[in-house]
Amino acid sequence: MTGHGGNIYEASRRSGIPEEDILDFSASINPLGVPKSAADAMRAAVDSLCHYPEPYAEGLSAHLARLFKVSVDSIICGNGSAELIYLLPRALKPARALVPEPTFSEYARACTASGASDVIGHRLKWEDNFDISAEAFAKAIIEACPSGNHGRKGAGRQSQSRGMAFLCNPNNPTGRLVPRKDVLAIAEAARQQACYLVVDEAFIDFCPGGSVVKEVEKNPYLIVIRSMTKFYALSGLRIGCAVLHPEVSHKVREFKEPWTVNTLAQRAAAAAIGDAPFRKASLRAMAAEKSFVERQLRRMGISFVPSKANYYLLWLERAPEVRAALEKRGILVRGCANFAGLGPRFLRIAVRSRQENTILMEEMGKICAHLS
Repeated sequence: MTGHGGNIYEASRRSGIPEEDILDFSASINPLGVPKSAADAMRAAVDSLCHYPEPYAEGLSAHLARLFKVSVDSIICGNGSAELIYLLPRALKPARALVPEPTFSEYARACTASGASDVIGHRLKWEDNFDISAEAFAKAIIEACPSGNHGRKGAGRQSQSRGMAFLCNPNNPTGRLVPRKDVLAIAEAARQQACYLVVDEAFIDFCPGGSVVKEVEKNPYLIVIRSMTKFYALSGLRIGCAVLHPEVSHKVREFKEPWTVNTLAQRAAAAAIGDAPFRKASLRAMAAEKSFVERQLRRMGISFVPSKANYYLLWLERAPEVRAALEKRGILVRGCANFAGLGPRFLRIAVRSRQENTILMEEMGKICAHLS
């Protein structure tokens, strides 16, 4: 796994700048940091580290089931959402996969690693802000996964699926959100084709009301992945979950290793997701900082994709040089040349604190002025 953001360790080795002095805008993590409730829960759990964690995070799964209002049998916890992205194709064995372009690169990699014979890209357009059309994506599912073995209405035993489609919502790296009704329309098209639709909601906490997690028990072909590492700043702990129809969940569990979610991660996640004050403070701070960042980008004449998440996709004529110059100053941004459907002129920046955002905007302005 190379080319992702957030690797301050490699950047420190490369630049000689101490890790603690690096400003990391390459990973899109809540700038408020780890919730105090989560930190307190981890400290309280230290004496439990001499014991094995619950093999399949049963306590946390029950907590999540109550939160999402689904059956506990629908929840599978993992060592970050990345483990689950690889687990699903390994367990469900799709012969073909459909992946938007651009989007998170690990979807295609996971399907290829699981033996999928064909991973088909669904190209999105810059002139449309890289928006996903429900009608076009549903048509692409029909063309990419013509199973000829259609799912039946509602839940219940499903037909054998030979296809899998991925939808990151809001999308990474564009920050564009597919409306909930459109996601459900795509999910229904997938059900009709007996094609699994995996909706990755890693950043949905920044978009309240956009989740389709409560719909999985109505559609055995809909799978939702949730992450607790972005909004709750628990990236170093690695914790996420998949929400599936119980019938599909039982099939996937046969391929799931035990003990992949450690005790600290389980306790921290349970505390964080119940922390309403932290959630409110995060949304309030993010709204203010996004407004500031957008004003600064417009002032500098930098093109960007309007985003519903805590990051922005930028277009700059000399993006590689801007990125390199920022790194020399100890500021990391995400180069996007390795996203299918993008190129070297795109960068992604996270939204962080006002002090950090001000530094980034000022330094980027100086660099762009020097290069022009």
